[in-house]
Amino acid sequence: MERAVAALAVLLALLPAQAVPVRAADNQIAVVAAENFYGDIARQIGGDRVSVVSIMNNPDQDPHLFETTPGIVRQIAAAQIVILNGANYDSWMDKLLAAGPRRDRIVVNAARLTDYKAGDNPHLWYDPATMPMVAAAVADALAKSDSAHAADYSARLKVTLAAFDRIIRRVAQLKAKHSGAPVTATEPVFGPMARALGLTMRNERFQLAMMNDTEPSARDVATFENDLKERKVRLLIYNSQVSEKLTERLRDIAKRARVPVIGVTETMPANVNFQDWLLGELDNLDKALSGPNT
Repeated sequence: MERAVAALAVLLALLPAQAVPVRAADNQIAVVAAENFYGDIARQIGGDRVSVVSIMNNPDQDPHLFETTPGIVRQIAAAQIVILNGANYDSWMDKLLAAGPRRDRIVVNAARLTDYKAGDNPHLWYDPATMPMVAAAVADALAKSDSAHAADYSARLKVTLAAFDRIIRRVAQLKAKHSGAPVTATEPVFGPMARALGLTMRNERFQLAMMNDTEPSARDVATFENDLKERKVRLLIYNSQVSEKLTERLRDIAKRARVPVIGVTETMPANVNFQDWLLGELDNLDKALSGPNT
């Protein structure tokens, strides 16, 4: 990966100046989001005044296998506004931004806005407090880039924040209903939301090992399997974007033990906005925890 980014940086240096426009061709503000849920927020606030490219946009692709391309380098170099997750989740973005510096570029880093840092659970878009802060920062960036339409961005921000309120209300409802319920997961993708819901998350060492692509200990694997077989947990949450033999085996054990299983993704599905995506996953969780665990 390091070598690939270095090679792309050389390519970028050779690009002609006209390959890095300040705006998109039809006078829209060029926005690049590292992940498509951040790109969706930019579209919600910017409307037809923005041209948004989301780099990570396929929920069927393992995000850990992502590789940069010359096209991505050009898109980032052309962007007036860049939105990224931070907290080492998309560290490749830091390298590409450094490879194509621009004085007028505004970078919205979600982790910095929310005080997440390297070593914390980086799936911070599942924290209900994150997206309202990101939306406000995006609206501010758009207003700075296009002050003539600042009032439009402010109005769209209010609509977007009102839509986030649906998530906050749903989280409060489910916390009152399911707080303390013991659950487990194959990876810590849903961790920030589980915490907001007051769920008791088990097997976190196993989850961290899987996220960091290291081998979980035999003891942690055995504990996880025992939790499922003896139904010490009421739900198994798995990352449906990542396929591993070990996690597939855990899913099979859960199904045989009649422990409900739900999938979550790191990338937003197509043809849905961020709010509806999260609300759908919360509905799935509510259904699984509300059903008979027999």
